[in-house]
Amino acid sequence: MATAAFTRAAEELASRDPVVARLVAIIGPPDVRPAQKTPFEALARAICFQQLSTKAAGTIFGRFEAAVGGSITPESVLATPVEALRASGLSAAKAVSVIDLAEKVVDGTVPLGGAKKLSDDELVERLVVVRGVGRWTAEMFLIFQLRRLDVWPVDDLGVRKGYARAWGLAEMPTPKALLERGEPFRPYRSVAAWYCWRATELPDDLLV
Repeated sequence: MATAAFTRAAEELASRDPVVARLVAIIGPPDVRPAQKTPFEALARAICFQQLSTKAAGTIFGRFEAAVGGSITPESVLATPVEALRASGLSAAKAVSVIDLAEKVVDGTVPLGGAKKLSDDELVERLVVVRGVGRWTAEMFLIFQLRRLDVWPVDDLGVRKGYARAWGLAEMPTPKALLERGEPFRPYRSVAAWYCWRATELPDDLLV
């Protein structure tokens, strides 16, 4: 689902960079997946989906939602016995992670209600203290749930691969090199990353 802010950012980047312009012409405006109902649900979903196929994770997430009473909130998670979370299909580690997330949201360590007031770096710093939430998960949350426009996930293999393909590099850039290469895309690096992901799906003849 294209959003106005992402579309405008794509147009701006296309005016600056001929490679982005070509990607926008081929792919069209950013088709960003819909956000979850709430930020907490988005993070709980991210934990549930880790290291699983989309189909299997979707099934488990549906059972998890049912186990907590149909509404995924910190309070509903904390009110659900860990045995019920495990019975829904969550591994022991993921059950602990979801509970830890809920506890940290309730005690204010992860201030989801005030997320708009925090910078990207501040939010990442708060999120990675949760068990099972690393920097990559936090960055995906910023892009796809909060719709932050200037996130540049340099450790993401798809972004590195897509950048190399689109810009004609012989090898994928290292995270450090990609960090430097992302500077011209500020303050719209999330949109540049989205086009890098899509570039991995394009046939070679379209990228020549």
